[in-house]
Amino acid sequence: MSCPRLRSAERRLCRAVRIAMLGMVLAGTAGSGTFAYAAGASLDATVSQTYNIPAGPLGRNLSTFAAQSGVALSFDPALTAGLNSPSLHGSFSPRAAITHLLADSGLEIAARADGSYTVTKKSTTDVPRESAVLPVVQVTSGLGSTTENTGSYTTGAASTATRLNMSLRETPQSVSVMTRQRMEDQGLTQLSDVVVQTAGLTMGGGGNVGSDSSPIYARGFQVDNYQIDGVSHLYSNYGSIFQSNDMALYDRVEVVRGATGLMSGIGLPGATINLIRKRPTRDFQASARAEAGSWNYYRAEADVSTPMNEAGTLRGRLVTAYQQNDSYIDRLEEKKKIVSGVVEAELAPHTLATFGFTYQNQSASGHARAGLSKFFSDGSLTNWSRSKSAAASWATSDRENQTLFAALEHQFDNEWLVKGTYTHSRSKYDEILGYASSYGDFPNKATGAGIKLWASRWAGEPVQNSFDLYATGPFTLFGRKHELVVGVTSIYTKDDTVGYNGWLQPAVSNIYEWDGNTPAMPAFSTVSDIVMREQTNSAYTTARFKPTDALSLILGARYTSWKTDKRTDYYNPATTDAVDQRSEQKVIPYAGLVYDINDNWSTYVSYTDIFKPQSARDITNNVIDPLQGKSYEAGVKGEFFDKRLNVGAAVYKVEQDNLAVTIQPTIALPNGGGNAVEAVSGTTTKGFELEVGGEIARNWQGSASFARNLSRDRNGMLLNTNIPQNTFKLFTTYRIASIGNGLIVGGGVRWQGDTYSQKQGPNSARLTQKAYAVVDTMARYNIAKNLSATVNLFNVFDKSYYLTSDTNSYYGAPRNIRVALDMRF
Repeated sequence: MSCPRLRSAERRLCRAVRIAMLGMVLAGTAGSGTFAYAAGASLDATVSQTYNIPAGPLGRNLSTFAAQSGVALSFDPALTAGLNSPSLHGSFSPRAAITHLLADSGLEIAARADGSYTVTKKSTTDVPRESAVLPVVQVTSGLGSTTENTGSYTTGAASTATRLNMSLRETPQSVSVMTRQRMEDQGLTQLSDVVVQTAGLTMGGGGNVGSDSSPIYARGFQVDNYQIDGVSHLYSNYGSIFQSNDMALYDRVEVVRGATGLMSGIGLPGATINLIRKRPTRDFQASARAEAGSWNYYRAEADVSTPMNEAGTLRGRLVTAYQQNDSYIDRLEEKKKIVSGVVEAELAPHTLATFGFTYQNQSASGHARAGLSKFFSDGSLTNWSRSKSAAASWATSDRENQTLFAALEHQFDNEWLVKGTYTHSRSKYDEILGYASSYGDFPNKATGAGIKLWASRWAGEPVQNSFDLYATGPFTLFGRKHELVVGVTSIYTKDDTVGYNGWLQPAVSNIYEWDGNTPAMPAFSTVSDIVMREQTNSAYTTARFKPTDALSLILGARYTSWKTDKRTDYYNPATTDAVDQRSEQKVIPYAGLVYDINDNWSTYVSYTDIFKPQSARDITNNVIDPLQGKSYEAGVKGEFFDKRLNVGAAVYKVEQDNLAVTIQPTIALPNGGGNAVEAVSGTTTKGFELEVGGEIARNWQGSASFARNLSRDRNGMLLNTNIPQNTFKLFTTYRIASIGNGLIVGGGVRWQGDTYSQKQGPNSARLTQKAYAVVDTMARYNIAKNLSATVNLFNVFDKSYYLTSDTNSYYGAPRNIRVALDMRF
């Protein structure tokens, strides 16, 4: 149980993490014998290990070798830029493996006094260089920002918080990264899957995933900020469509918790979710995956990346996926179609152009916006089967997105980088709603009568055009080197659509016998034309000052101008119009201080805010001021084992002002404008978060987190009690090289504390979902050199639980299984 060859700080952390996680690893992991630790493995060890590293960039493959072998290896990316290595497949000793990877590179390995190794030039060799490639990140550890092919549960750098490409330890906010490897290990194919497993995030489950009643929460607030490659989505009318993303397209997901106004502009102070696309590789690689599982689940993926010329300066990548499945919920059926293509062209040694498109289509039938009632009319609790559906059989959800994007970047000799990105995104959604849920009416326990079918429809085709231009690089001040980012962003969204007649409520005669076919779908007639325009223009800057080697001061600001114009023209009477025109201008500050305590630990404090325009009106019929969210955070972060393991602890406070609260007794506004509100300040959220992720030991990856959050109004009353105040999440895998061609086993648990909702039943009683834990396991075996089989078993102990403590909710998925075959070249 020792942690040999580590410095004292790393040894203590190694022991602590090992003790904390060892008890939750599968039985096969627990008995696997002595561990060779990542910071202590020797190149001269005689024990061979099986490697499966495709040909590709030398820097990437050295990183993969270090992660798999446990050898502490560092190198300067300038030495490996533009160099490739051959593939490495089979069983090799560490020395033989690294010698093979460095063949014909002009580089060699040198040992250091502390037992680690570094890559240096051979003194007698002058190797011709291939054309330069724009580096992804500038780090001297084995991990960069790209997570594909690293086998890691963490990353070397992230930029979502400030656009400065910094390590997690250097960033003065809580950042979690869901890596490519972890998504593959856990079978996370949809954004909702990622959310459920990410530290500090929770997902409401009133209806099926993808409905507008399945919001994401962070730090007590809904998450409404979504980005693709750092560029924000903008569509205030129906932001739920941005949850419809398939993970086959993405290398990783970066999540910054707290207010993120510096890079988001507008939104709520919960979090920003940034999805980072896969990029083409300089050398050929390909993979195919076929998967089958419970409830007629079938999925196929193909991913091919290839150079298009001999030098690899023109390269492309194509990703496709298809999925269809039934569900544990009666009548629910889903289909997904995904295609993405990206081409990169090195127009000059330091100039890179990128062009690409994505297409995603997701459809569902038997789709509900809420579940069945938890109460009978006499106040007693219902006890439905987990499969019983609240959806009408004719209820459907169709979502489609087509995106074209282009980027041009140039790196100057002085290390400055300039990049411009244009994106054209066209979405389409059509939601036909029909669900038998309780909103004040509850079913009779004896007859099953008393439930209404809530039916409606909404549709739209928003089109977004965005342009982002920024420059980043170092500058010198007072004899020291600092970093700067300056940029501008413009996003414009338009949507010309129609409105349908409002909520219809035909009765369901007997909920016990209901099959979803009656009553039939009502006639949804169009009643209005709706024209919506929304635009933001922003300018931002971030500077990272280094007064000393140990101290970083990060200062930033964003100026955002936002405006919207929404016009509704009703058909009957034809003279009735509704016009909503608003505009706001705000300057959003950002400040962070990071102090390096030693080579492993840092402490930090930060402040930032964000705002969100509102449409509610006060008693004078004027629109109230925007919601203002302020975020204060302090914490400590650590990185170990050559930055392959990240740990962090944070305490925070989030304040929200100008919350719209309906005036009581209600006061109706003119022209059907709803009820008057007042802007109330004083909502606060306090909490803390703990997280660890990355390589714990050779062949051992893991991630664990705990989050506690309390939200209160200005009178001290708890808010959002229907989302958990406490969550714990863990997942870990271990590779047993001695079994056949290599066996990976893993497992994890998701636990959340009690949730409750007040005044939910007929007697206004509290409705409580007790604390519960869900356990998942997985195993992967290398059948042959390029072929592996994976089994994921979800909800191993078949835990029964509601997805939310609201009146109308579905159960979580029962125990289910997926089996997949992966082929990689």
